[in-house]
Order: sequence, then C-alpha cells, then structure tokens
Amino acid sequence: MAVVERTSALDARRPQRADAARNFDALVAAGRAAFAEDGSSASLEDIARRAGVGIGTLYRNFPTRDDLIETLYLGEVDALARAADEVADLEPWEALRAWLDRFVAYVGTKHALLDGLNRRSPVLAECRTIMLSAGEPLLERAQAAGDVDPDISIGDVVKLVSGVAAVASFDDEAQRQRVLNLAINAIRR
Repeated sequence: MAVVERTSALDARRPQRADAARNFDALVAAGRAAFAEDGSSASLEDIARRAGVGIGTLYRNFPTRDDLIETLYLGEVDALARAADEVADLEPWEALRAWLDRFVAYVGTKHALLDGLNRRSPVLAECRTIMLSAGEPLLERAQAAGDVDPDISIGDVVKLVSGVAAVASFDDEAQRQRVLNLAINAIRR
C-alpha cells in the first residue's frame, strides 16, 4: 500500500534551522498538553513557559492562537494518516479495525482542538481530505475481501464512528467502548 501523502501545510510551518525547529517542537508539545488539560482557552503564556521559551518565541512561530491550534490539529491528522500506513499489512478487516480504533482516539483530541479553531480555516478541508484518503484504501481492501458492505463509503464510516465517539453521556468508559464496538461492527458483513 502506498504511503499516504503528508500535509505540506504542517511541514511548511516547521522551521528549518535546528534551534528554531526545537523551539517549534517544544511549543507544539506544550500546546498539546495545555489544550488537553485546559481546553481551547489554555493560556499562551503558560504554553510558552511549559516549552521553556519566551512569549515572543511563541508568537514568532504562531502569530495567533488559531495558528497554534491549526498546527496541533495538522499534527493529529498526520498521525492518523501514519496510523493507516502502520496497519496496512494486517488482514483487511483487522487493518480497518485498527485504524478505526486510532480514529476514535483522534476524535477524542479533536473536540478540544476544534473548539478554538476558526471553522472557516482552509486547514479543516485539507485535514478532512487527508483523513479520508488515509482510511479509504483500508476500507476498499476490507470490501474487496468481503468483510465490509460494498455500498459503504469511508465518509459513512467516519461519520458513524465520529458520531458515536462524540457522545458525552456514557456511564463509563466500558459502555463507551461497547457502543463503539457495536458501531464499528455494524459495517462488517
């Protein structure tokens, strides 16, 4: 299976100079942690402090909060695309199932990031394309093997799993996992 093309927008954001790239990476890691803990209202000053850089360095890399959030979002989508590559050698259903499990983890991070992301950002359209392109070959293999209904599209699968994963009113994690398993297994023949 071909390696999924990575988002050039993410690569274009990362500085080339080694010290600047280290600061960028530290800010991304700190931003990911801060947004996970505090949601989209995480303090940019706190992110800079966590990264061990000054606020000026943060603003040189990410002039606005949306720039930082977009970069974090691009990183999550890139990891999801890499996950499709990593499972591609598994049997068709197992490969699709493993990628969908990773997608569920992605959906959990996406809500916090999207709360603060400018929804008209062209980055969202690019990310959707990357995500669907990553999962589509896995779905097609599972369909060719007779494991999945041939009338189902990757868009259908992503919406189904996203909808279930986004439900906030589960009693506990075990119930959430059972319902996700029901949704994922619903596409299996």
